[in-house]
Amino acid sequence: MATFLYRLGRFSFRRRHFVALIWVALLTLAGVGAASAPTPGSTSFSIPGTEAQKAFDLLEERFPGMSADGATARVVFKAPDGEKMTDAENKATVQKTVRELADGSEVASAVDPYQAKSVSQDGRIAYAQISYKVSGMELEDASKDALEDAAEDARGAGLTVEVGGDALQAVPHTGSSEIIGIAVAAVVLVITFGSLLAAGLPLLTAIIGVGIGVATISALASPLDLGSTTSTLATMIGLAVGIDYALFIVSRYRAELAEGRDREEAAGRAAGTAGSAVVFAGLTVVIALVGLSVVNIPMLTKMGVAAAGTVVIAVLIALTMIPALLGYAGRKVRPAGEKSKLLGGGRAAKNPDRPNMGTRWASFVVRRPVAVLLLGVLGLGAAAVPASSLELGLPDDGSQPTSTTQRRAYDLLSEGFGPGFNGPLMVVVDGKGAEDPQALFGDVADEVKGLDNVVTVTPPAPNKAGDTATITVIPDAKPSSATTEDLVHAIRDTGADVTAGTDGQVLVTGATAMNIDVSEKLNDALLPYLALVVGLAFLLLIVVFRSILVPLKAALGFLLSVLAALGAVVAVFQWGWLSGLMGVEETGPVMSMMPIFMVGVVFGLAMDYEVFLVTRMREAYVHGEKPSQAVVTGFRHGARVVTAAAVIMMAVFAGFIGSSESMVKMIGFGLAIAVFFDAFVVRMAIVPAVLALLGGKAWWLPKWLDRALPNVDVEGEGLRTGSDGRKDPDEDRELVRA
Repeated sequence: MATFLYRLGRFSFRRRHFVALIWVALLTLAGVGAASAPTPGSTSFSIPGTEAQKAFDLLEERFPGMSADGATARVVFKAPDGEKMTDAENKATVQKTVRELADGSEVASAVDPYQAKSVSQDGRIAYAQISYKVSGMELEDASKDALEDAAEDARGAGLTVEVGGDALQAVPHTGSSEIIGIAVAAVVLVITFGSLLAAGLPLLTAIIGVGIGVATISALASPLDLGSTTSTLATMIGLAVGIDYALFIVSRYRAELAEGRDREEAAGRAAGTAGSAVVFAGLTVVIALVGLSVVNIPMLTKMGVAAAGTVVIAVLIALTMIPALLGYAGRKVRPAGEKSKLLGGGRAAKNPDRPNMGTRWASFVVRRPVAVLLLGVLGLGAAAVPASSLELGLPDDGSQPTSTTQRRAYDLLSEGFGPGFNGPLMVVVDGKGAEDPQALFGDVADEVKGLDNVVTVTPPAPNKAGDTATITVIPDAKPSSATTEDLVHAIRDTGADVTAGTDGQVLVTGATAMNIDVSEKLNDALLPYLALVVGLAFLLLIVVFRSILVPLKAALGFLLSVLAALGAVVAVFQWGWLSGLMGVEETGPVMSMMPIFMVGVVFGLAMDYEVFLVTRMREAYVHGEKPSQAVVTGFRHGARVVTAAAVIMMAVFAGFIGSSESMVKMIGFGLAIAVFFDAFVVRMAIVPAVLALLGGKAWWLPKWLDRALPNVDVEGEGLRTGSDGRKDPDEDRELVRA
């Protein structure tokens, strides 16, 4: 591995025009593909294997044209004080609004509230149900504009009018804070390298990599049914790892220069040593992201695979384009320890033999390993305490900011019709195999009426064939409550009892039931996913470190950091701590997919720091240093760079806290705080403390396993075969043939 990457680095340095041309061509090709691609339509949200999805599929089959998964809008009207919605003038305004909306080309139906009896008992509030033939993300702007214009016209007549539902669903935006995150990354790079040029290389390559990845996603969005959140996640992960991977290559290059090697040789050795760590760190991230497919939620699978593709691009760019750009930079990228004019003139640093901060910290930890270990574990344990109160759910209009029309419509409906009205349950009764379908429909409706926490049950509405019917059930609690979840299970149990001995079937669906099913599916998949990802990465790290205890320690440290991060997410988004600072206008349950998603992404990123830091220790140990001294050596060379990488990654993730999409905001915060815990507590404190306590046992590996494992040579031992590590002049041709 190290030898091949060494050759690749020297090849890229020497043939920099060719390498740069390839990447520019790929960026151009991806950009042209994205520009010429058709506008992506809806991102289908199907959850295979859930009862709610089976019911949707059955409705599509038995009620053709019903558009069960189409967008809906509830236009909610409230009369001024002292008036009622049944007053002639207000009634005329509402009916005019409904007629205007019914004329839309994408509208499947627009129900008059006076015909549907959807007026509150006190007469103050009414709503019109608008159903569309396509989903909210597929809805054309003209239809959304017509909906908003009709509401505005009704407001002009003196009514309070708000619009709920998913018809006004918008593509999320991240806001200016994403730019601030990149700016912070630039400042950290400048401080780390002391040079604008050296700092610009990781930023440039990361932006190129993300540009290729996101443009490719945009080009494939329509045929592969990729949503807007997919590219947002790819940008988030791609920027973070792209900057970090390039940072490690450039840092190692400067260290090699400081040892007196010429620039081409330094580029080759940087790619062979730090590049090996980049490859394996990238593999752990890819494993974690691609592993999301085991959850069997297509949207989550596509997000993970797309982000993994961007990580692969980041690795390839770090290994090839960074050496090429270093070739262009020449002497403008200085050896480590030599200050540039930017930070104090072109002279050597003062006191070059003075231990740096990483050395002093590692020496302290090696002297006090037990105290540092206990303090780190107890601190993360305290941060993880809120995770014991974790409540999961999927967002609805009730979690929107109060400034949005969707939230105001939600509140008006709760005021006029009760909290459960915002989460109606659709019961689908399949009587195709029953002897008397009509009797079965009635029996199901009667049994459901007798359940607790039910406010209203509508009469069965059969299809034309008379073999399937729908029943709408209004709970007495809000959609995200545990009471409503219990009701869904009670209806399903009752339906199973009623249809026992018949060929009939009762299914519960609707947005609320779908959210409940998704949450349960994600909970069930968490442990298998964790076992798969951690297991594969554990095997990979055994190959990298040639140790049993080091990968085990890495996995346990990850569990501590992810639990602490989940605790922080609960404290902010569920309990409301510092919610104002984070821009969280409405607290509520943590998004169902957050734990499993955080496990995947944080594990991959946590292993980045483990690989980058511990490979330096392993390298020192293999080259003859004592275990405790190897820990200090690893920190002397890697602590500054790992710290910079962590700050950069935190800045990039924190930039997404400004997103308008609650899922992106929560993921950005969760990943930023997880990187903080993992880099500064686990990797910088707990890891050296554990290694100091284990001593030489940390690198123990059974002899039979040592013989069975492939030698990937992450430490670059193969590069020491010659006095200067140079290969034969025909290496370029060998590389091309390879």
